[in-house]
Amino acid sequence: MKITIYGAGYVGLVSGSCLADVGNEVLCVDVNAERVASLNAGEVPIFEPGLSGIIKRNLESGRLRFTTDAAEAVAHGELQFVAVGTPPAADGSADLKYVLEVARTIGRHMTEYRVVVNKSTVPVGTADQVSAAIADELNQRGKKIPFSVASNPEFLKEGDAVSDFMKPDRIVIGTDDPRAENLLRELYVPFNRNHDRVFAMDMRSAELTKYAANAMLATKISFMNEMANIAECVGADIEHVRLGIGSDSRIGYSFIYPGCGYGGSCFPKDVRAVEQAARAHGYTPRILPAVDAANEAQKEVLFSKIKNHFGESGELRDKIIAVWGLAFKPNTDDMREASSLVLIRALLEAGATVRAHDPESMPVARAMVGEGVEFCDDPYTALEGADALAIVTEWKAFRSPDFARIKTALAEPVIFDGRNLYDPAVVSAAGLEYHAIGRPVAKASE
Repeated sequence: MKITIYGAGYVGLVSGSCLADVGNEVLCVDVNAERVASLNAGEVPIFEPGLSGIIKRNLESGRLRFTTDAAEAVAHGELQFVAVGTPPAADGSADLKYVLEVARTIGRHMTEYRVVVNKSTVPVGTADQVSAAIADELNQRGKKIPFSVASNPEFLKEGDAVSDFMKPDRIVIGTDDPRAENLLRELYVPFNRNHDRVFAMDMRSAELTKYAANAMLATKISFMNEMANIAECVGADIEHVRLGIGSDSRIGYSFIYPGCGYGGSCFPKDVRAVEQAARAHGYTPRILPAVDAANEAQKEVLFSKIKNHFGESGELRDKIIAVWGLAFKPNTDDMREASSLVLIRALLEAGATVRAHDPESMPVARAMVGEGVEFCDDPYTALEGADALAIVTEWKAFRSPDFARIKTALAEPVIFDGRNLYDPAVVSAAGLEYHAIGRPVAKASE
């Protein structure tokens, strides 16, 4: 099939390259000429495991191309996927200007039947706005050309997106047009061979499904973080609690790991967007604002632990804090809404010096935090002479460190672990004091 994808960002690149990899002819269009030139040269602007190889392989085969030519893009594919950004507006709602501009572009240039598929995460009712924008452009041209609009939300985890696309849990298709549904079902046959993963529904339900999924996962995280904070107050160990509740099949073990808050381009934005959408329709949500507020507060927990350990924030002046992990999660270089940003800014404001290491996101972080942070290519280099180690991202490279080496490198042997990576008894036995989330403080053994 010939497929056009608007937006050469995270969703567009993963979707386009994976669709090309099963034999489709994919044309990705983006307004950023520099990015398009780099992609056509095989240079991938984001880090996502496995993505670079797929893009290069399909560029070489000719099944994947990148362009800035909107007319060429509209002419190319019967299926036109919209995968542009929906950044948050000032009130937290999703800004649809890029989505609707793509719709108008399609309406201005189309000459035959097209299926316009919303892949971007958009509020309920966006498909109707896309349809109206295309129809308006056709009316201005005096043309009557048939088209369909569908919703096909993505469910890609950063760090595991290629696998998620190739082996999906579900394929949601929202449309009221049998022709569009059949084309999308045909497109997804290669990803749907083991058993039927397609859930066909109306467009509004498909749009809400994406928001509901992310809001539910965010809720589980914030709930578990609240339980962790309570555990600290009452003297319980949240890791024991996690195992106790996760064994219940109604709850499960996924997304109940306590930590220093969630981030990224999806959960924070989508929780706020669905909250604003509810308010716009006259409903006042109660859980969603609490989930968001709890998460923002949780991002301050690590700094609070560090400040309490060293005394008031004024006593952090001239302290050196080593930070392991900057990206909002492992296996990505995405720094959007990352907990590390909250910690680093608080440390710098308190007068501390920050030395940071991350396996992938340091170039992105350097541009976001500005002056005052020393970035180290090796995690142990960041420790030399530091007064404490703070762990913010659970990269695999941090899971089994040399505790003896950590103790030797640090001026004061103390670890603040925002992801509960270690067994407190092991850290304590190595002569390090250990502060985790929702767990009793483990003092260093003599």
